[in-house]
Amino acid sequence: MMPGWDWLTRAKYTGGFMLRVLLKAAILFAIINLLFALTNPIPALGMISIYNLLSPGRLRLPYGESESSYNLSLYDLNAMFASHTLNGRHNPDEAAVLVMGDSAVWGMLLENKDTLASCLDSRALSVDGRPARFYNIGYPTLSAAKDLLLLDRAMEYQPDLILWLVTLENMPRREQLATPLAQNNAAAMRDLIAAYDLDLDASDPRFVDLDFIGRTLIGQRRALADWWRLQLYAFPWAQTGIDQVIGDYTPRSNDFDEDATWYELAGAEQLDDTTLAFDVLNAGIARAGNVPVMMINEPIFVADGVNSDIRYNFWYPRWAYDRYRELMREHADAEGWTYLDLWDAVPPDEFTDSPVHLTPEGTQMLCGQIAEALP
Repeated sequence: MMPGWDWLTRAKYTGGFMLRVLLKAAILFAIINLLFALTNPIPALGMISIYNLLSPGRLRLPYGESESSYNLSLYDLNAMFASHTLNGRHNPDEAAVLVMGDSAVWGMLLENKDTLASCLDSRALSVDGRPARFYNIGYPTLSAAKDLLLLDRAMEYQPDLILWLVTLENMPRREQLATPLAQNNAAAMRDLIAAYDLDLDASDPRFVDLDFIGRTLIGQRRALADWWRLQLYAFPWAQTGIDQVIGDYTPRSNDFDEDATWYELAGAEQLDDTTLAFDVLNAGIARAGNVPVMMINEPIFVADGVNSDIRYNFWYPRWAYDRYRELMREHADAEGWTYLDLWDAVPPDEFTDSPVHLTPEGTQMLCGQIAEALP
């Protein structure tokens, strides 16, 4: 051993030395966890992204759990939007149009080039005399409150027009907070409930509230890992454009049981503002402020098989959906919404695995109807 380094040999066999090293490491680790819990750096970290800097921004919000799709689901809104192409918007001469809604808008079973936002973008449309750029902020799971949460965050990008696609399944009041995205953004969701006096339970037990341990480095290790994975996926995603593995699927049902209930409800008189969350839609329009919102009732699959006289599809008995359409029209007229009802705009053959998921051809049909109606 080199002269002067014999202390290392002696220290290695000294129990007291090892104990002191472990003790110091434990104290340092405890301090780091304490500081992490007190400062909560996760939101600030989420705004740091290599997307739109070293890699192109994503065309839709991160969602999925397949490594081969270079994608993942996470709940950090800052990280989600930092990775989106909306965060890289730099041309003030373009009109930014947000396209929001459920998995049909996000583009389930569709490549990025076939989504509704991409279709509208390809048509060289204009809004207020400016070239329009369409941004897909749709997100899978059915909840108008989830849409409001995303809209609230997206308003920071100063959009010029909002296209909000909805369907009856977005509207049950009791399901508004069932989506994990809302549950894991409890503070933001509670702020919206308070700001717009929403008839939703701010103390809902499904909200995820982190205790002190949950805010430490140990407790936030999943959030850190998700942020890091999202960054690692940037380059393979940029090379391939793959953010969803599209394989075989089970086609939507065309035959149904003789069941006319919807969420245990059995009659049109049970559908009203207490059971459907129209106040959440009103809140979204209020949050948009001076930015125009076009509310769009998205197309649904209309079956022609067994018991199709009772049900339009697996989701909707006819009485429930018909009553929903009536209520949507009444609220649109009363509130002065810009409203477009396209419920039957796409033929049944152009639906894939659910009553709202469209084929590329079906998306083109919907795209054409919306393009004609743009203000």
